[in-house]
Amino acid sequence: MQGRWTLILPFTVVALLVAGFLTLRPFSNLTAGVPPIEDLTFESVRLDETGIHALVRAAGSEPVVIAQVQVDGAFWRFTQTPAGPVPRLGQVALDIPYPWVDGEAHLVTLLTRAGAAFEHEIAVAVSTAPLAGPGVLSLIGVGLFVGFVPVLVGYGFVPALRAFGGAGLDFALALTLALLAFLLIDTWSEASELAAEAPAALNPVPAIWTAALLTCLGLLALGRRSGRAPEGIELAFFIALGIGVHNLGEGIAIGASVAVGEVALASFLVLGFFVHNVSEGIAIAAPVAGRTWRWPLLLGLALLAGGPAAIGTLAGVFAFTPFRAALALAVGAGAIAQVMFEIARLMLKPAAAATGERGWRAPAALYGFGAGLAVMYLTSILVAA
Repeated sequence: MQGRWTLILPFTVVALLVAGFLTLRPFSNLTAGVPPIEDLTFESVRLDETGIHALVRAAGSEPVVIAQVQVDGAFWRFTQTPAGPVPRLGQVALDIPYPWVDGEAHLVTLLTRAGAAFEHEIAVAVSTAPLAGPGVLSLIGVGLFVGFVPVLVGYGFVPALRAFGGAGLDFALALTLALLAFLLIDTWSEASELAAEAPAALNPVPAIWTAALLTCLGLLALGRRSGRAPEGIELAFFIALGIGVHNLGEGIAIGASVAVGEVALASFLVLGFFVHNVSEGIAIAAPVAGRTWRWPLLLGLALLAGGPAAIGTLAGVFAFTPFRAALALAVGAGAIAQVMFEIARLMLKPAAAATGERGWRAPAALYGFGAGLAVMYLTSILVAA
């Protein structure tokens, strides 16, 4: 009982000191004549036949009152939901019944009560795609085509690798490691770019680092809950999980492109991600390539890896914000890092047996790693096209 009090006491003291500081505000007299710091960030903008619809988040030191809205230099009426001052880190929806012109550029400016101006440029005005009925089913179908189908196609390459025995398995594992290394770099790069677009008050950079590290450490602990490192089908599960979270980010990218009317870009992304993801099937099946295949289980792993892409397409259309997308990608990066650690550990085991013929030092493993990087890079060009 005494030990519990020793833990509770310092937390109580800290809480009382913080509460006292916030209540007394000892520095308020020093800033009495200084106007509050205001900051507004456009998180998403949609266009339809009724006008312009924006989601805006406040990130300043005090609540922000949006006093006026300008579009292309002209003051325009607007509706704010919810009404009133926007609290710090609060989000509001702005509906502006402005007759935008298809294909033209428009500039939206928000003016606060304190006189600050915050701008957002719509480079090319395009109507947002329909978000109901058949459109939703199409988005789900696109997500499955991008994530689930290529994993199944990738399974078809594994029997050929099995025919080469141990060398084929070394090649497959090394190929998997290279694939995941490329995905890790790509995922973290996208997360960092999105974090740069998020409101600074949310501390997006520390947030994505924290999310990635907690995910990696949490999955490492989960994989060792039985007292041993994951292998075989358990390792395949973690590979599918890591790839699945990554594919969630890919789906978000596709959905976000559709939401702003960039259908051509979305089509390139779909084709590029499809080809890019075929190798994921090899990665998932590699840990169990030397064993008897259980197809229902492999189909479940394919759904785990590819299904999140369908969820991501819907999230990208309905609920995209840079901060949410950055967090999702950071979680994916952490999951991928955990899987890379487990595969690298698995490949080091044969080498530790002093055979020198298997594992990471085998020529097949070196060829597999090089081939994996080459394949991922070349197919990534389709995504960037």
